[in-house]
Amino acid sequence: MNAAKRLEIFTRFRAANPSPKTELEYTTPFELLIAVLLSAQATDVSVNKATRVLYPVANTPASILALGVDELTQYIRTIGLFRTKAKNVIATCQILLEQHGGEVPRDRASLEALPGVGRKTANVVMNTAFGEPTMAVDTHIFRVSNRTGIAPGKNVDIVEQKLLKFVPKEFLHDAHHWLILHGRYTCIARKPQCWNCMIADLCDYKSKSPVPANV
Repeated sequence: MNAAKRLEIFTRFRAANPSPKTELEYTTPFELLIAVLLSAQATDVSVNKATRVLYPVANTPASILALGVDELTQYIRTIGLFRTKAKNVIATCQILLEQHGGEVPRDRASLEALPGVGRKTANVVMNTAFGEPTMAVDTHIFRVSNRTGIAPGKNVDIVEQKLLKFVPKEFLHDAHHWLILHGRYTCIARKPQCWNCMIADLCDYKSKSPVPANV
């Protein structure tokens, strides 16, 4: 895929959704960090259901730490891997209080040092909470990048680096939101909705899905 096509793709994404947002619900960088940590191998919908109950009770490192693992588990037990996540959240809160004055750090190294926080989670927090032009490559972005030809790569690290290189700078801040939403609702895994895709004419995917008979 050439630069002109990529420019047009992101121009269309921006025209359709000028201010894309994460579907995770949060009001502070800390709430976002915990929501993203909980979202690993879980849906945003399931995380939001849990945090809508949790955050009115505890939404700071100190208040969640005070809950302890067992009580926190009761709030997040509907989320996949909830036991491990509860332990990681409690440990993260303790580190934030002891090493960062209760604030979420803005640098990648400090974020990735938190239990349960990998590169993808750090990228989401840096981008969404602090406005950094990072690229958090999840399964949706990996699929869309490869299928469309925007930034093909054999693993998430290669795709991340190619996106950072190929996405025009003016679109970098919002690009990962557009790509996630496109993968979640249009360029879906089993049968992409090519007939309902705003970039179908620019996409390199050869086996485009036809319009279903019931549409």
